[in-house]
Amino acid sequence: MGKGEGSIPDEEWERFLRETEAGAPGAPEEPSARARMVARRLREETGRPEPWRGQRPARRRGGKGWYAVGLLVTAAVLVVALDPGRVTGWFGGGGGESAPLAAESKRPDQPPPTEAAGQLPTLGQPFKGSPAARWGDGTAGIGLPQARATGWMSKKQVARTLEKSRDFLAASSLDPGVLGGERPRKAIALVNPHQRDVQDYLATAFRAPSRDNDPLLLFSRFEKTKVRLVGDVVKTRGRITYREGKRGAVEVTTDVTYVYPVVRAAAGSDEVARTIVRREVVMSWDDPAKIVIEPDTFSLVSYKVDTTNGGCDTFTGYLTPKFSAERASSSQGDGPEVDPYDRSTSMEERMREAGDAGCGTATRS
Repeated sequence: MGKGEGSIPDEEWERFLRETEAGAPGAPEEPSARARMVARRLREETGRPEPWRGQRPARRRGGKGWYAVGLLVTAAVLVVALDPGRVTGWFGGGGGESAPLAAESKRPDQPPPTEAAGQLPTLGQPFKGSPAARWGDGTAGIGLPQARATGWMSKKQVARTLEKSRDFLAASSLDPGVLGGERPRKAIALVNPHQRDVQDYLATAFRAPSRDNDPLLLFSRFEKTKVRLVGDVVKTRGRITYREGKRGAVEVTTDVTYVYPVVRAAAGSDEVARTIVRREVVMSWDDPAKIVIEPDTFSLVSYKVDTTNGGCDTFTGYLTPKFSAERASSSQGDGPEVDPYDRSTSMEERMREAGDAGCGTATRS
């Protein structure tokens, strides 16, 4: 992204998005029409949803530590503001306490162990005492499977598709400019411009963020006038899987947890807080002979989001972590407890357990 990207007027950005929607002749189906059709079916049934977009139930607000549950596509959960008495440790970047974990190749069967109490983060060791201390740095923590010929793609094409899928994760959740509040232009460029519902969402989300059009559902962004990242390392743990989807497409599922250490933007600030975001994004890399799509882009199928200490029922377009003073004045959450480091539970299970609860309590950060 260019240095001045954040200054592009919203009108020019929306015009750019409209222009990229110009149809490509010859393909029998436009994915935006498919998305609208499936979204309509979602409102009428309760099975496993397939579209990129669905509905959101009402959310409730809570206290000490809480997360909010919503639904857009399949669902979205936001976990926020932790009870400081339960914080056993934070990020450990550069801590070197123990050897890094091998890349995640399958879902673990239990959550990571709880660290000893009192190991608070510091500017020099922002991941200290946290399971994330042994996680990978950036894309190194995202496991890739072996490529094999699938659907309309050869083995070589699948390998490239997996790399492009990981590129989207880097551009949407790890790029320093995007984390500092810039538009995720590189990530958006990977989304099929002919998927009209998605492009409408993207055009609105950065101009007027709301419950239904929240950029945080796909992108990680902080308001740099309020907080800044500690160092240049974001810890990650997760994996990418794939299978043959509809019409021979290669359907890629990414399930990754990102750990962001932050301090207040004011000069001299040294209290380190943490925002943890787990996203599951499902992408369909469609056969251009069957779907209207541009080269090297994917159609968004669905996503689920679970965010700790990033804001609950706040739709500013930015993650809004709380520090000790704000946590002390927060009220008790009324939703279920959630361990943000627990990857033994699938995102689908996490959404089902949360139900229509509002803001629940995170057990650690």
